[in-house]
Amino acid sequence: MDYITEKFAKLGVDSAPGQELRQNVSNLKMIGDKIEGVPVDFSHGDVDAFIPTPGCFEAFTKGFEKGGCQAYTEYRGKDFIREQVAADLAAFTGAPVNAADELILTPGTQGALFLAMGSMIGRGDKVAIVEPDYFANRKLVEFFDGELVPIEMDYMKSTQEAGLNLDQLEEGFKNGVKLFQFSNPNNPTGVIYSHDEIVAIAKLAEKYGASVIVDELYSRQIFDNHPYTHLRAQNIVNPENLITIIGPSKTESLSGFRLGVAFGSSKIITRMEKLQAIVSLRCAGYNQAVFSTWFHEPEGFMKERVAAHQAIRDDLLTLFNSKEGITVRPTEGGSYIFPRVEGLIPDIKDFTKILRMQAAVTVTPGTEFGPQFTDCFRLNFSQDPKKAHDAIVRTLQIIDRYR
Repeated sequence: MDYITEKFAKLGVDSAPGQELRQNVSNLKMIGDKIEGVPVDFSHGDVDAFIPTPGCFEAFTKGFEKGGCQAYTEYRGKDFIREQVAADLAAFTGAPVNAADELILTPGTQGALFLAMGSMIGRGDKVAIVEPDYFANRKLVEFFDGELVPIEMDYMKSTQEAGLNLDQLEEGFKNGVKLFQFSNPNNPTGVIYSHDEIVAIAKLAEKYGASVIVDELYSRQIFDNHPYTHLRAQNIVNPENLITIIGPSKTESLSGFRLGVAFGSSKIITRMEKLQAIVSLRCAGYNQAVFSTWFHEPEGFMKERVAAHQAIRDDLLTLFNSKEGITVRPTEGGSYIFPRVEGLIPDIKDFTKILRMQAAVTVTPGTEFGPQFTDCFRLNFSQDPKKAHDAIVRTLQIIDRYR
C-alpha cells in the first residue's frame, strides 16, 4: 500500500457519528424481528430536542445584514467579536486572554483541534493521547505523521478522579513525548479530571517542556456541582506551550453554526492562523456574529439546560444499572454515557449495526475511542427525554437477545 493510500485508510469513517447510513449491513446475522419505536440517533445530540440559545438567529441576521465587513473578517475572526469572547473566556476560566494575539475563531471545535494539532505535530513527533478519548485525536496524530503514545485512563477505578495513569504519562514525557492532548470532561465517559490530576498533568508538562492541548468543550455542562479545574488557571504550564479549545456548540445547541475557539500560546495561535488561511480562510463570517449570545444567555437558561440533561442522564443510568452485566460510571460533565456490556456475541461494531437495524437506535462503538474498548458503546443523551428512555429500553432488549 502506498503512503497516501495508507494515510487515508487510517481515517476510516465507517463508524463515525453521522456516517452510519453508509455502513454495509448485508452480512449481519440477525436474530428475531425488529422492535418498533421512534428512531433515536445517540451518535450526536438532537438540536430539535433542545432549542438553540435564544437570540442566536437574530444575531446571525444582524451579522448578515452588515454584509462584506462581517463576511470577510481577518483570518482570526472579527476583532470586536474576539474581544468579547476573550473577556468572557477570561472570566469563565479564571485567567486573562489577550484577544489580539492569543485567540482564534474556528469552524467548530473540530476545526480548532485540526488547526492546533496541525500546528504542533511534526513528522515522527511523539504525541500522548488518553484512552478512551475523542476519536479524532488518534486520527489526527496519525494524519500529521506523529507517533501515538496511548495513556491509560482507568475511569471505573474511582469516582474521585478520572483515573489517568500519571506514571505512564511521565514515562511518555521521559521518552520524548512532545504533546499531550486530552478532553475534560472526557469524551466518551463524561468523567472530570480532579484538581490533583490537572495540577499533576501541568507539573509534568512543565517539568519536561511538553505542550498540552486541552479540549474543554463540555465544561459548561457540569452535573451535581462537581468541581472543575481549568488547567490554564493553575499558572504552572508555560503559556506558550498551552492551547485550550472550547465552543458554543453542545450545551447551547449551536452546533449547526460551526463555531469554535482556540486560545493560549500566541506562537501557536499564529501558526493556526496561517494554517486556517489555506484550509477555510476563517470561521464563517456571518456565523461569527452568533458568538455575541455565548455566555450572555437569558437568566436561568444554562441552569435549566443543565438540569434537563441531568434528569435524562439519571433516567438512562437507572435503566442501564437495572440490567445485570452492564457497568457504567455516572456522567459528571457533558452529554455522554459509555456503558460496558458483558457477554455480547457479535463484536461491538456489528452489534451497533444490529441495534440500528433492529431497534432504530444509533450508538457509536467503543473501539472508536480506543481499540481495547470492544465491549463498550457511547451514546449522547442530549435527546428528547421520552424518546431516549424508550430507545434504551429497546437497546436493553437487543442486548439480551445477543448475549
